[in-house]
Amino acid sequence: MNTVLLTGFEPFNQQPINPAWETVRALDGWRGDDHVVVSRQLPCVFGDALAALHAAIDELRPDVVIAVGQAGGRSDITVERVAINVDDAPIADNRGARIVDEPVIPGGPVGYFSTLPIKAIVHALREAGIPASVSQTAGTFVCNHVFYGLMHALRDKPAIRGGFIHIPFLPQQAARQPVPTPSMSLADMIEAVKIAVATTCSTTGDLREAGGGTH
Repeated sequence: MNTVLLTGFEPFNQQPINPAWETVRALDGWRGDDHVVVSRQLPCVFGDALAALHAAIDELRPDVVIAVGQAGGRSDITVERVAINVDDAPIADNRGARIVDEPVIPGGPVGYFSTLPIKAIVHALREAGIPASVSQTAGTFVCNHVFYGLMHALRDKPAIRGGFIHIPFLPQQAARQPVPTPSMSLADMIEAVKIAVATTCSTTGDLREAGGGTH
């Protein structure tokens, strides 16, 4: 039985809700044929988010770690390919820090690739009628900070697969934006993460096909 750690962030940037946390907490305790999910909330704070993530990994010793974050403005589920070693915050985190052009891990490599079957996940999501694509950038805010820190922590743990998935705004968030903004229902996002978990646990490699997204 695989233990799957899902993480989602607390609300940030004056939003009252974060779809990432609403999605993963709905799956806490969910069991599939070969996996069980444990969900944890991360603070949207540079440094503290990685401390909470590392504590959860040490506690649970998971087989899979999927971090989930909000990407307001994106219209689909975006499975991230690569994390880069830079913090460059477009807004302040929840403690008011706005880090500019600093490494996530001083002396670390430029980037890390996800070890999730990213194209297989996108294929499974599309087969289920959920818009999805491979993303080539996780940004430079706390989402990328966590993604990079996760992959750095797993660099000497090849048995643990890890990666990051961005999800859109919820409809109630999109309705508060000053311009028309894409959104997705919570039910669809929950189903998307379930599919991502199940696909990861049942797939040993990944699909070999071109494309998959342009984000």
